[in-house]
Amino acid sequence: MVSFSLPKIPTPSQIKARVGPHLHLEVPRNPGSYGNARWSNPDLDPVPPEKRTWGAGDYWAYWTSDMLAPPLASTVSVVMSLGFTAKSTIPIVFFGFLICSVVITLTGKIGARYSISYPVVCRGIFGMYGSIPAILIRGFVALMWTAILCVQAGAFLQNCITAIWPSFANFKNTLPESVGIDSAGLLCFFIYWIFQTILSLMPIEKLRILFLIKAIVVPPTFLALFLWGAIVTKGGGPLVKGPTELTSSYMNTAYSALTGLNVIIGLFSSMAVNMPDFGRFSKNNLAGYNQFFALPVIGTLGALTPIFVTSAHQAQHGEFQWYMPAIIAKFDSRAAKFFTGASFILATIGNQIAAGTFPFSNDISGLAPKYINIFRATLIAGIFCVVCQPWLIIKNAAGLLAFLSGYSCMMGPLAGVIVCDYWIIKKQRFDIRELYKGDGIYYYSYGTNWRAWTSFFVGFGPTIPGFAKSIKATLNVGGAWKIYTFAWLFGFTVALLTHYVINVYISPATPTLLDAPVLPPQINEVVASDEEAPIEKTGAVYNEKEV
Repeated sequence: MVSFSLPKIPTPSQIKARVGPHLHLEVPRNPGSYGNARWSNPDLDPVPPEKRTWGAGDYWAYWTSDMLAPPLASTVSVVMSLGFTAKSTIPIVFFGFLICSVVITLTGKIGARYSISYPVVCRGIFGMYGSIPAILIRGFVALMWTAILCVQAGAFLQNCITAIWPSFANFKNTLPESVGIDSAGLLCFFIYWIFQTILSLMPIEKLRILFLIKAIVVPPTFLALFLWGAIVTKGGGPLVKGPTELTSSYMNTAYSALTGLNVIIGLFSSMAVNMPDFGRFSKNNLAGYNQFFALPVIGTLGALTPIFVTSAHQAQHGEFQWYMPAIIAKFDSRAAKFFTGASFILATIGNQIAAGTFPFSNDISGLAPKYINIFRATLIAGIFCVVCQPWLIIKNAAGLLAFLSGYSCMMGPLAGVIVCDYWIIKKQRFDIRELYKGDGIYYYSYGTNWRAWTSFFVGFGPTIPGFAKSIKATLNVGGAWKIYTFAWLFGFTVALLTHYVINVYISPATPTLLDAPVLPPQINEVVASDEEAPIEKTGAVYNEKEV
């Protein structure tokens, strides 16, 4: 007699062991996840109501954290290097931030209404796979500035340590000059890097406390420095009271003003596209006009400090110096040196997390949600900050820094397409379910919305010659550089108009034009995901049916 037995059904742990260890790399998914693992993970799903805790005060604290930081001083210095004094620079700063705040408010409300982040918004506009270049464009600049600011923050830490132990100024240097940093600077870099990386790993909804602390500590420091500069210069030195003397012989006042305006907008041009990353945590859909006024008010008042501080430094030491660690290093008072350095460390941490680490980590998680979440992407950013040796970038790569400063020529067209597509073409109507489906209405053609990318390149293309010249000044591009002087405004306007014409008069993407929006469901909603088992009604938002 032949006997046989049915094979035993393997347990889930046995299946995982047989399939391979790569499954351990997968991001754990919540029972209520949207879509499937290719398009969804807990960091990309719509933010649940209990985590939408940010109010108007939190966003003002966030902008204070983001604005009152070393990059603001660097940006103001670029405007004034064109030959403008404070009398001309302040209006340029105000209107630059005012223009940027309009776009930031418009894009932020997308995230606030649908509780989704920038990568998911890009899917609805550029296509499921067409969103990838848009994510990379935004992510690269955030990653580079995060690394570069680590070096500057290390210099602030060096100010603090030297204030406590003056002998640290004589710390023995064992590194060659070609490295671009001395031993003391490298030590301070790593101390700060460890501290900053740990804070960056905290969930963003908890970091609102950090932004609130910075909003309390940093503004008084900026005010004290402003008053010190005003007293030392008796109301302002040449940078404040002097005449405007343009530094470029081939630029008139109008083009110089446009260049300055473009530089100011460029400081937050990247945030103008990925504000949904923060807007999705709003508890009232970013209601009111507080977001509109935060940027120009905080930015303009904050810009006064580096102007007067640099003017005071020139009065005392006979040279213009915009690099804040170098200015602080020459303070006579050790207490002033320590507390100012410590405040700027806090300012830099807030700025790095708000405009660098979190946007990069949040957006890069959209490339491979199955394996990358915000926590893992933050670790990647932390490792990159060391591996790329940012002290060498600062020392030897002026072209790369010019590239980062001129990044607004890409951000303008990107913002123009997003604003036009969501507010004008789609009339604020997304289907939240389709944003997590690989073959849904936002797949467009071969996964890409050619209309959006055509509009982008029409807005970006004419600025390329000037962009190249900003990196290599010896290039002869004729009069094409003039467009580059107002690249963000040009790119935003041209891309927006082009996208409107294509979608209204040439080739409308009809399946994506909805009669009504489909917002994130709260409970007992029935939807279906692609490539996996159906999703059935549960007490949670969504729940995948077990097979």
